Amino acid sequence: MKSQGVFLGLSGALFGVLVGWILGSQQPGPAVPAAGPAAQAAQSAGAPAPPPLDLQRAADLEKQANARPTDAAVREELGNLYFDAQRFDLAITWYEAAIKLDRKNVNVSTDLAVSFFQLNDNDRALKQIDHSLSVDPRHVKTLLNQGIMRAFGKQDLPGAAKSWEQVVAIAPASPEGKRAREFLDGLKTAHPNIGGGAGK
Repeated sequence: MKSQGVFLGLSGALFGVLVGWILGSQQPGPAVPAAGPAAQAAQSAGAPAPPPLDLQRAADLEKQANARPTDAAVREELGNLYFDAQRFDLAITWYEAAIKLDRKNVNVSTDLAVSFFQLNDNDRALKQIDHSLSVDPRHVKTLLNQGIMRAFGKQDLPGAAKSWEQVVAIAPASPEGKRAREFLDGLKTAHPNIGGGAGK
């Protein structure tokens, strides 16, 4: 992830908030990136290690998946299990299998995008985000993650601001809306010419 320029351009507080909000849409808590400068910074700051992978649970779910070839839910559950353990390569395998069976599942699509992003595959991540938004253009967690991916993956701060402004416009009182406003305020502090009305 070629993001050093973005890290240097953003305030330290904003960086910490962004690291904490690179997450999948169904995950119960923030996911610390598994690769790249964000991961190194999070680890040096004492971020907790990911939970260990429950190998027995994974084996049981894989048996269920093999026995039920049209069951998208069990594939999503496997993806979530591997996502939580930060095994993003395996999460991708199962999220892709789930998406083939249920292309309109925005949560799985966005979790797949985040998994790509965690492995520094920024183009595939943003392409998958586009698919999520084609299903639900107002999905605020997807828009929030789109902004993070634009900022950190592409160093596209104007594009990131646009995504976060949409979040604020759609759901200003939501946790995502509040985070997006924080991001916009941070961008405005570091780069006064970036961002528009929603972050003011």
